[in-house]
Amino acid sequence: QVQLVESGGGLVQAGDSLRLSCAASGRTFSNYVVGWFRQAPGKEREFVAAISRRSSTDYADSVKGRFTISRDNAKNTVYLQMNSLKPEDTALYYCSGYYTISYLSLVRDESRYEIWGQGTQVTVSS
Repeated sequence: QVQLVESGGGLVQAGDSLRLSCAASGRTFSNYVVGWFRQAPGKEREFVAAISRRSSTDYADSVKGRFTISRDNAKNTVYLQMNSLKPEDTALYYCSGYYTISYLSLVRDESRYEIWGQGTQVTVSS
């Protein structure tokens, strides 16, 4: 079983950048699609970005062009580079993953995701 641990959150000003990391334990991390989700206070959790086994990517419209997801399977780590941060990006960010044998699989539906980290807080001040 793969376990996920997020890091890299913090308090920044609008326009700043942060890089979140999602470190995975387990030898089969490369067999997982990994996604980032976020939940702001009083709101439902929402999809942010995902990366497939062969590093195809998908982004929510709200972050497209500002966030970049990447993975380093040798380090068992997925990154979320967040640039041009806005106050509306303030949320608890979760890393999540699901196992698949398909190199093409890449979904946004969080019900598909099997494992979740504890989350890392990102706060963007105006």
